[in-house]
Amino acid sequence: METEVPLRKIIHVDMDAFYASVEQKDDPSLKGKPLAVGGGSKRGVVAAASYEARTYGVRSAMSGYLAKQKCPDLIFVKPRFERYKEISLQIREIFREYTDLVEPLSLDEAYLDVTENKTGIPSATLIAREIRDQIYTKTGLTASAGISINKFIAKIASDLNKPNGQKTIPPEAVPQFLQALEIRKFYGVGRVTAEKMHNLGIFTGSDLLRKTPEFLETHFGKSGRHYYQVVRGIHLSPVQPRRSPKSVGAERTFSENLSSEVFMLDRLSAIAAELESRLKPKKRAGKTITLKIKYSDFRLHTRSKTLPYYISTASMVLEIAKELLYQEPLQNSVRLLGISLSNLNTEKTTNEPAENAVQVQLKFDF
Repeated sequence: METEVPLRKIIHVDMDAFYASVEQKDDPSLKGKPLAVGGGSKRGVVAAASYEARTYGVRSAMSGYLAKQKCPDLIFVKPRFERYKEISLQIREIFREYTDLVEPLSLDEAYLDVTENKTGIPSATLIAREIRDQIYTKTGLTASAGISINKFIAKIASDLNKPNGQKTIPPEAVPQFLQALEIRKFYGVGRVTAEKMHNLGIFTGSDLLRKTPEFLETHFGKSGRHYYQVVRGIHLSPVQPRRSPKSVGAERTFSENLSSEVFMLDRLSAIAAELESRLKPKKRAGKTITLKIKYSDFRLHTRSKTLPYYISTASMVLEIAKELLYQEPLQNSVRLLGISLSNLNTEKTTNEPAENAVQVQLKFDF
């Protein structure tokens, strides 16, 4: 007996090269030039690249050194996250003119459920176009959008006509679209998983569709069931306006490697203070503290401790971080330190003992 899958009208809005586009908007002299946000220092990493830079192969998460090699004329600018957040909030206000079901994924992208919306416009395609027009009118920036029956397909679709475009996958087109799709383009399938699938003879959605749930779970564990469902257009995750983070963290990369725990304590104090400042506005606290250490040879180690109570203050976080730092000898000099807090509370309680704490298928046009 098959389960009837609810259809929704989901829009995924993704700003085009957001950070870089903001910089080009605020400084017209940068328009049309290859630009990278971040990445300018010796150990810098590119946070975002303009489309002009992308034509040279410059991508986010690439080292600034490699980016400069690929594009000698590349211009680096320092990130201005407060400015990006300011514009992001303007964009979210536009979203809420249409629906309260908005799930931000980051400053530059979000899911919207417009199955029922504030404007009464029956077409999700028209709503997406209106939203993109409003974003351009109010911010001078372009956005792309994907429209379909669930978040998974909308996310894939938003990338198909970038920049400044949109793509609708209506219900009747979903099976053919997914079957023809290269497996690497399935959202969430990274390079390693794609290579594993290729070795198993899975190159397209059509190949994936022929695999049994037992086969997929054998080779991909719990993710196998996910792959079995999404290639059939089944993705039941709703748009969640108040999506809670699983962890909150802060970290620092140092211009010079640190070789002694003594030199690291001052850095950890600053990181703990930054972590507290991120927790306080959200009234969050956590029980599991994780210390992240990246050595100069790029090996990454983590050490964690779970407490029987929630903490959120810098002093308490630092106390546990120190304990974790001295837990075992350093294996090399250190280039990065980070602290994160997970196992977060759902109540607005801090530094206190922890408490043991049918949809109808819709028929509509897109």
